[in-house]
Amino acid sequence: QVQVVESGGGLVQPGGSLRLSCAASGIIFSINAMAWYRLASGKERELVASITSGGRTNYADSVKGRFTISRANAKMYLQMNGLKLEDTAVYYCNIGANSRDYWGQGTQVTVSS
Repeated sequence: QVQVVESGGGLVQPGGSLRLSCAASGIIFSINAMAWYRLASGKERELVASITSGGRTNYADSVKGRFTISRANAKMYLQMNGLKLEDTAVYYCNIGANSRDYWGQGTQVTVSS
């Protein structure tokens, strides 16, 4: 059984930075891709960034140039710089492994002045 846990969320001022972490534990045969999603109040779930096993990355237009996704084995990170009010959301880690998706419980990111 695979368990996914996010951490690193918190309260920051506009223009500030946060680094989110995601750790997966359990039996993992093969990781196809990892991704960060976010869910803001009143909005649909949004794909923020993704990274494949080969290291290819993709970003939502709203975060390009500000966020950076990276991975190391079964760990994934999201470096968030120049945070804006609209970045406020619960951020979820998604790992594609063992021919299925695994989700974390989410970590709250709040950007407020």
